[in-house]
Amino acid sequence: MSLLPPETVPYRVVELPDVSDRTIEEALNREAAEGFRFESIHFVSQPGSRRPTMAFLFFTSDETPRRG
Repeated sequence: MSLLPPETVPYRVVELPDVSDRTIEEALNREAAEGFRFESIHFVSQPGSRRPTMAFLFFTSDETPRRG
């Protein structure tokens, strides 16, 4: 059962614990193939390190959420 109102845009958040060009590309292609549109990416890094330790990719869909 969905708790979202019918007019709410469905979001999908994908967590990538291994951040590389390959894992980001795979996630983007996989979600796009399922009809989701890429919105943004957020990187998490440790203090003193420039290399991200994980990333979160945010997607939206034009589909109306299924009810029930």
